[in-house]
Amino acid sequence: MQDKLRMAVGIMGNAASALLYASPILTFSTVIKKKSTQEFSSVPYIVALLNALIYTWYGLPIVSKGWENVPLITVNGLGVLLESSFVLIYLWFSSSRATKVKVAAITMSIIAVFVGTALISGFVLHDHHRRKVFVGSTGLVASIALYSSPLVAMRQVIKTKSVEFMPFYLSLFTLLASCCWAGYGLLSHDLFIMSPNLVGIFLGILQLMVYWKYKGRNVEHTNRWDVENNKDMPKQEQMMEIDNKS
Repeated sequence: MQDKLRMAVGIMGNAASALLYASPILTFSTVIKKKSTQEFSSVPYIVALLNALIYTWYGLPIVSKGWENVPLITVNGLGVLLESSFVLIYLWFSSSRATKVKVAAITMSIIAVFVGTALISGFVLHDHHRRKVFVGSTGLVASIALYSSPLVAMRQVIKTKSVEFMPFYLSLFTLLASCCWAGYGLLSHDLFIMSPNLVGIFLGILQLMVYWKYKGRNVEHTNRWDVENNKDMPKQEQMMEIDNKS
């Protein structure tokens, strides 16, 4: 009965995490439309990529016993695909060469961390317990970093009093996914799954509180952005463009 309940919670965790991984699609559709990353930070997507890589590896039989953690493999495999796409789009549309170099360097660093973790757990450690402790500890740090990375956006929200650059659904799905995976970790008696998601629950609630506090105070970025993009237009046409969008 407990195994069936654990699997059911794992399926719910898959659904919530799939939504979490997919939630930046709206953000990146805006990036592609405007051909600019604007003021969005790349950090949450790079950290999410590391988290997805680590927990895909954690769920595989080389670390876990058999296929006990199949739900981790399926959703985090999807996460690797989506987050890799987001990072590549960010690199493509970054206007500054310095930003491109910085993002590429951070991305290569997290890939190096994953490769190192996989090699050590696969060739140096020779039993499932040690592998789970090592990979799980790395995943614990990655998960806490993932759930903490929106704090950068929260700081910007408090500074600008605008939630434009802190997507609501990212915060909501963070909370939902954390609740599901904390339950899954509890039922699995797995500290490395449960503990980071308890942190995620707290930070998810905090993000939603900040969002609701500032959601009615958005600064009108859209018109300013359009004026900057149309700066070669005559001033009269710029004003007409703004009036049409009002």
